[in-house]
Amino acid sequence: MAITEQQEARVESISNGKLTWFYVEKPTLAAVEFLKQKFNFHPLNLNDVLSRMQRPKIDEYDDHLFIVLHFPVFDKQAMITRPSEVDVFIGENYIVTVHCSADLKTLAQFFRECQLDEEKRRTYLGRSSGFLFYHILDRLVSRSFPMLGKITESIDEIEDVIFAKHTPETVQRISMIRHDLISLRRVIHPQIAVIEMLEREEYPFFKEDQEAYFGNIADHIRKIWDGLEDCKEVVEGLVDTSNWLTSHRIQEIMRILTIFMAIIMPVEVVASIEGSNVIPPSWVHNPPFFYLALLIQLCIVVAMLVYFRRRRWL
Repeated sequence: MAITEQQEARVESISNGKLTWFYVEKPTLAAVEFLKQKFNFHPLNLNDVLSRMQRPKIDEYDDHLFIVLHFPVFDKQAMITRPSEVDVFIGENYIVTVHCSADLKTLAQFFRECQLDEEKRRTYLGRSSGFLFYHILDRLVSRSFPMLGKITESIDEIEDVIFAKHTPETVQRISMIRHDLISLRRVIHPQIAVIEMLEREEYPFFKEDQEAYFGNIADHIRKIWDGLEDCKEVVEGLVDTSNWLTSHRIQEIMRILTIFMAIIMPVEVVASIEGSNVIPPSWVHNPPFFYLALLIQLCIVVAMLVYFRRRRWL
């Protein structure tokens, strides 16, 4: 009967010895009811399982922990990093992982490996729930490194483009990288306090050296955060550089236009005088006078170009 309820609730499980890993993807009311009947978890925690987004936290009880964590997932359609929530109930002889979407493939892949490979099942489920939880966290945290590497690579490409030839497209690319960086920072930063609590506190049912195992996870997530801080500083520098280059480009355009208008203005004055009624008609229709006016205009242009050149305005 228990197996039937578990199948209806879409709760998968694998066991080795006394330890069982219950895996829930896209939890339903039936799945929550199954967990309530089997483990008698706190109703508020079960409500958190059904909600889409909770803040990362640890709720401690006498015989188990309830942990909420977020991990970054890259949305290819929106071209942005989004948080994917993982809820974990962990006791002495069991661990329950729940996540609301199918985008967290790392966790699903790890569960399938333990499900299909007997040797891996004995390795990861053969010691304690804390040991299995450490490896789950290690897999999920480690997948953030390629995302950080991708951002770093994009920043390097943009940096080369900016200093080689600044184009309007680089502003859009910098904006996209900056948006992605902000999203990844927003996912990673709240996890630090949770991981450090796992490293610092003692939970007897883990039966492992928490400082050694979860300290390693804490080092990884701190390294990711430090990398994000470095990327943030570089991106801010690139934004300042891009703004300066854009401003410099506008100033150069305005300088050229001002010089052009300064050269054209006296030429326009001579042309307007030549075409006005002040000049006698006999002069206007006299070809030598027309060529004289052209010569005056040409001399003005040449003189102003020489003057601007000597003043190093050109």
